[in-house]
Amino acid sequence: MPSNSVLAPLYTGADLLDAFAIRLPAEASNDVEVLARAAFERQAWWIRVLTFIRDVVMMTVGVTSSRAVGLAGAARGPVIGYLPVLSKTATELVVGADDRHLDFRATIQLRADAENERELVTSTVVHCHNRLGRVYLATIAPFHRLIVRANLERAVRAMKA
Repeated sequence: MPSNSVLAPLYTGADLLDAFAIRLPAEASNDVEVLARAAFERQAWWIRVLTFIRDVVMMTVGVTSSRAVGLAGAARGPVIGYLPVLSKTATELVVGADDRHLDFRATIQLRADAENERELVTSTVVHCHNRLGRVYLATIAPFHRLIVRANLERAVRAMKA
């Protein structure tokens, strides 16, 4: 987990922590919001199907749908995908939402290494509130990891095109 992230104080006691990084091509933007949108908007068809299934199942237990999260977030400000943008600096953008079962935060960071090559780092922090949140998280965590990796790879391919 990136120690310099604004989310670092949330790492303690988290029910899910993960981070994934991918090297950016030279022609990629330096704007973290442009990079975040490339990675997390216009989802692949299989991700949209999984999100739809998640929404249908979780609405039966009173969890807010992704569409409702996005609409509520858009009423307050920018969203990426369906997640409200909570903060943004030149090198880090935070999205997330709170619900009755868990609080979710993700950060997208633009970092340069010692050779001045750039990478995009996506980190996730989840805090569950109850048993529903823990069962939900255990169910979706493997899919979450596949989705984040696929999104990063798709975004880099699009930047090279």
